[in-house]
Amino acid sequence: MIAFLEAHRAGLLKQAHWTRNIVAGVIVGVVALPLAMAFAIASGVKPEQGLYTAIVAGIAVSLFGGSRVQIAGPTGAFIVILAGIAAKHGIDGLQIATLLAGVILLLLGVARLGAIIKFIPDPVIVGFTSGIAVVIWTGQWQDFFGLQGVSGEHFPEKVLSALQAFPSLHVATTALAVFTLALVIATPRIPGLKRIPGPLVGLIAATVIMAVLHPQGVATIGSAFGGIPRSLPSLHFPEVTAARLIELVGPAFTIAMLGAIESLLSAVVADGMAGTRHDSNQELIGQGIANMAAPLFGGFAATGAIARTATNIRNGGNSPIAGIVHCVTLVLVIVLLAPLASSVPLAALAAILFVVAWNMSEARHFANMVRRAPAADVVILLVTFFLTVLVDLVVAVNIGVIIATLHFLRRMASSVDVHQQSAQELSLELEQRGLTLPAGVLIYSVEGPFFFGAVENFERALASTHTDPRVLIIRLKWVPFMDITGLQTLEEAIRDLHRRQVRVMLTGANQRVDAKLRRTGLYELIGPANYFETLPQALAALGNAAPPP
Repeated sequence: MIAFLEAHRAGLLKQAHWTRNIVAGVIVGVVALPLAMAFAIASGVKPEQGLYTAIVAGIAVSLFGGSRVQIAGPTGAFIVILAGIAAKHGIDGLQIATLLAGVILLLLGVARLGAIIKFIPDPVIVGFTSGIAVVIWTGQWQDFFGLQGVSGEHFPEKVLSALQAFPSLHVATTALAVFTLALVIATPRIPGLKRIPGPLVGLIAATVIMAVLHPQGVATIGSAFGGIPRSLPSLHFPEVTAARLIELVGPAFTIAMLGAIESLLSAVVADGMAGTRHDSNQELIGQGIANMAAPLFGGFAATGAIARTATNIRNGGNSPIAGIVHCVTLVLVIVLLAPLASSVPLAALAAILFVVAWNMSEARHFANMVRRAPAADVVILLVTFFLTVLVDLVVAVNIGVIIATLHFLRRMASSVDVHQQSAQELSLELEQRGLTLPAGVLIYSVEGPFFFGAVENFERALASTHTDPRVLIIRLKWVPFMDITGLQTLEEAIRDLHRRQVRVMLTGANQRVDAKLRRTGLYELIGPANYFETLPQALAALGNAAPPP
């Protein structure tokens, strides 16, 4: 309950702050209402399950999360993953996968691995987020245009099927969807309506039209799902077997990783807007508890919702009270207004998701990155984007991260410099100590991390020595760390030089490198007489001068 404790220490739980947080919570609850139902339907579950998720996960994250202004619930980023899991494994399978994901998130937080998520490169995040947006957008064509017979398991098949069904689109459904879309977009620009959420205005207007005009053939929540129950869910444990656990571990990891990325991104955005500082490990713990609790009450996967969190902050929310009030608002909607949901047209929810998809796509940021980013980053961005759209989000993120990692290692390796230092280069350093570079002594300096990607530079530099020197001094002063490949390469080089009767000295190893040299036996291999803290000490040991003080 770090967020609550932080809010308490900051004095934000005092009565003076109640009003602003209650108002913010109510507004966020109103914003969350249409989004929760739309995300649920798009994920292949019933609309009320989206509301249950927003309530249970919202309370859990507000109480146990690492950000005092975070709002959690179902999000658009999950739609692609959850729809696939629900179609393949059913609702129970989706809930078991969510439960497992919650356990994974909890363990990541307890193990204090929250900072690792920060190392996912921006091109990968933008690529898969924009890819998800495209999949969401095309996935809503059926409800937006009232298309019949749309099928297909993969993206190209679904799009082709939808395009083939376009000639038979339902005019009334399309007209209502376009009207709703226009309202959602225009509401923030209409004087007097700027503070009213556009999705709510569009949803209410479309529902009123349905209730008054009853256009034929327009699908509603009532016709598709039988309405929303006017009661809260009871505790229910999904049937868990060893076989199902094994089958759902992969999907659970996908949910956990995406949930961690989204929630921590949302927390970072919140910090920038509210001037707060979140605890990434505690945030993962809160998200883990939320995802363990939500499926037990009829819900599914949830994470930090950037748009709702930003709405909370912009309307004055500055403590977990706002997050809890947002959940209470949704509870009151279910208890008091559930029967009205039967007239909500699916076309209106599809229109809302069109806007969500556009906002998720970050089209301007995507285009700017394509134009301005280095070529390698553009490749990573486009590969991740197209794999997300055409193949699978998991494959896209894995390959995107692997390519980014390999590119980073290549750049790191190319930045490592191994070169021979001449007497002229060392003149100033040696003259201050009254030393000179003896004949038959070569000095090589390694500058940069001595890891597996850089050993080729080291081997190439040593190979450039055409005649064997009497003594070879290797300076490790500018080596921040060494891995096992670097250590083994150094050992092989030393043994080879010893076979050629060349004396090898090592100088300047920092504390971390020194510990590794001693642990792997390299210190014993060259002997204490050839291991020094500084270059002047090594040259002095060759009899050039007395050891420096």
